[in-house]
Amino acid sequence: MLEETILAGFGGQGVLMMGKLLAQAAMEEGTSATWLPSYGPEMRGGTANCIVVLSDDEIGSPVSEKYDTVVAMNQPSLQKFESKVRPGGTLLINKSIVPIKTSRNDVNTYYVEANDIAESECGTNRSANVVMLGALQSVRQKLKPDSIEKAIAHAFESKGQNVIDANLKAFAAGMNAIDARETATP
Repeated sequence: MLEETILAGFGGQGVLMMGKLLAQAAMEEGTSATWLPSYGPEMRGGTANCIVVLSDDEIGSPVSEKYDTVVAMNQPSLQKFESKVRPGGTLLINKSIVPIKTSRNDVNTYYVEANDIAESECGTNRSANVVMLGALQSVRQKLKPDSIEKAIAHAFESKGQNVIDANLKAFAAGMNAIDARETATP
């Protein structure tokens, strides 16, 4: 297995945390993982993205010309990274705040109302990133859901059980979101 993913959005949306959770879950399973963050000097509101590579073998480089999956949490991220998805790859778009559609018809595209789902399930849109992580798990299924759940529990343990529970609920809602949301396939 080799899975190359870009997660992108603006600072404060938790895209770097989403990548860390993927990498941690992969390591829980004994899979090789790299996490390469990229962000501007702004704490919140600037651009942020990370590349996560999962592999059964050693990983030579986290950087690639094309990726299996791109997760776009905002419109600038979609516009910047949609061309980086391999034909036949996967594009997940946060429909809650991205008003445009992709121009690609050669990739599997999923529009997920991540902010809206997080708000309705958890009472806040702060866990929209974990909703999107659940949606990613639903369509790519490269890791076991319980490995990601363990990574969530570990990452948020210092914030208390309420935060862990809210994020686990967001993750489950994201895994169930794909069936009920608009999709487009090549």
